[in-house]
Amino acid sequence: MSKPGIKVFAPASVANVAVGFDILGFALERPGDEIIVREGTKPGLHITDIRGAGGRLSYDVQKNTAGYSAWRLLESLGETQRPIEMEIHKKMPFGSGLGSSAASAAGGVFAVSEFLRTGLSKHEILRFAVEGEQLADGAFHADNVGPSLLGGMVLIRDNQTLDFKKLHVPHGLCVAVIYPHIEILTRESRGILKREVPFADVIIQSGNLGAFVAAMYTSDFDLIRRSLRDVLVEPQRAHLIPHFYNMKELALGAGALGFSISGAGPSMFALCDNTAKAEAVIEAAEKLYKTHKISINTYFSKINQEGAIRF
Repeated sequence: MSKPGIKVFAPASVANVAVGFDILGFALERPGDEIIVREGTKPGLHITDIRGAGGRLSYDVQKNTAGYSAWRLLESLGETQRPIEMEIHKKMPFGSGLGSSAASAAGGVFAVSEFLRTGLSKHEILRFAVEGEQLADGAFHADNVGPSLLGGMVLIRDNQTLDFKKLHVPHGLCVAVIYPHIEILTRESRGILKREVPFADVIIQSGNLGAFVAAMYTSDFDLIRRSLRDVLVEPQRAHLIPHFYNMKELALGAGALGFSISGAGPSMFALCDNTAKAEAVIEAAEKLYKTHKISINTYFSKINQEGAIRF
């Protein structure tokens, strides 16, 4: 009989949010990953069970995003020999653009921190979570991990120092997410991006990002609508997603404030100012992809302000 432990949930997230490549993201209410941590029977951190991953995740703590983020915390505490067992329950798809590896990394470090009663804040353990996700895509950025751990809409001023700000979220803001059943790995999706972009496009994108942040604080939905336009990354990645531009036209036609790619894709998101419009986007997506015989999952969510939680 296994010893009692603690269980945490770390949610999926939408990164980039059209105007903030690698520096902006928000947490969803679902889906997400569950991590269970308990006292172990032998020295060190050991992953004892992984469910829902189809054999794709390593049991080696040094090669697993949840395990490594937790191990980095233990290393900082001088507790790497503390007997701890970890179970990982994947409740979200791989390569979906919804921050699967980030949710595991956030959940892993948060679970161990809670288990040991470290008293550390989420802010203080964020770096370990980012280091964990770095195993998956090779880049040090917190646009998925930050929201998954901290909750809310997170703007990262500087990824290296993890200087971030949780933005005000206007009342009524919600999101419809469409996940077509194809896989796009973040590492590969990053690889197709150009190393240089036109200076004029940088100016446009900077204006959109600044206006989006201002609109969040003033609850100016019309300004959000005008700002949510990605001229840098979306044009380079849209071809990876079946019927992307058809879906975008339908979403905007249904009243969405903006529509773009979630993270590296293939998931797409539509920010909306009320639930009826979000539901209309989901209905349009189900009709479109059924016509093309492509299976999808859809999610409706408000912006999850809690992030990783113990339950």
